Amino acid sequence: MLLTIEASRVLEDVAIGDSIAINGICLTVVEFSGSAFTVDVMPQTFRHTNIKDVRAGERVNLERAMKAGGRFGGHIVQGHVDGTGVIVTRTPDANAVVFTIRPHDPALLRYIIPQGSITLDGISLTVVSTDNGTFTVSIIPHTLRETALQVKGTGGIINIECDVLGKYVDHLLHYRGNGAESADKGSSGRQAARSGGLSAAFLADNGFM
Repeated sequence: MLLTIEASRVLEDVAIGDSIAINGICLTVVEFSGSAFTVDVMPQTFRHTNIKDVRAGERVNLERAMKAGGRFGGHIVQGHVDGTGVIVTRTPDANAVVFTIRPHDPALLRYIIPQGSITLDGISLTVVSTDNGTFTVSIIPHTLRETALQVKGTGGIINIECDVLGKYVDHLLHYRGNGAESADKGSSGRQAARSGGLSAAFLADNGFM
């Protein structure tokens, strides 16, 4: 599927093959003009994200890839969506608005912790709380004004990208791959992998905890 987005600021010095995130989905520019660009959307991305719900005329969040050496103003965001969620509530809180999100896949909650990082439709945010299969984020007025969250209400579907550091730690702790069998037998880390992966006991025994 081809998707064409009308835009202005993100088109400065754009080139074919560049990455532009649309609602937090890293996509590749295949055509562009002075006022729009086109990306290819493969079936996996279409099934796995809210891109299938985007309609002509709808606002979306856009972001270019960060340049090497640029100022790092948020957490690490790859544009690799882990799943979607639904907006359960949207509640004013003084100058902010608190969104409660329920992931469609409850397994994502293992990566979501209070005061941890989360990305919603490409917006780098801090988790406020987690409870009963949901989590909350608090949105300041600037973020509402500058993003498509301003038009998303209860029932809206949102892309979720969890903190990549948590995903790697989880993978290392639970990895059961066969590739470790051919690893260097002199490495204690490799030995841990062969025995079934890292564990809290292994980390403590080796001075990491």
